[in-house]
Amino acid sequence: MSQNIILTTGTYDLIKDHVRRKKVTVQEEELLLGQLKHATQVLRKNLPEDVVSIDRKVTYKDHINNEEKTILLVGPEKAKASKNKISVLSDEGIAMVGYKEGDIVEWPAKKGNLKLEILKVEE
Repeated sequence: MSQNIILTTGTYDLIKDHVRRKKVTVQEEELLLGQLKHATQVLRKNLPEDVVSIDRKVTYKDHINNEEKTILLVGPEKAKASKNKISVLSDEGIAMVGYKEGDIVEWPAKKGNLKLEILKVEE
């Protein structure tokens, strides 16, 4: 999980603000600050197609529950779990954002550790 993530500048700023407001656990804060420090920031038009980002459909496998899910990653104000629109600042969203298809992400979420495999990313 040590590879550098790729974020749009807007997503980078959103996560940085989320951390600054202490909305994450201490463990998550350490991980996120490390990731942000080494993240590659790009304009939305330059974001590789296989990278998890806001407004992209993501199919992933939850290795803890052995479930496969397809969600649309959205900004916090557009989140609607009933419609599978998951906030980029949710446990799953913040764990996967910036990673790409084929990556397996292990994350110490508030509700328990996550192990998510990113199967597919679509526009």
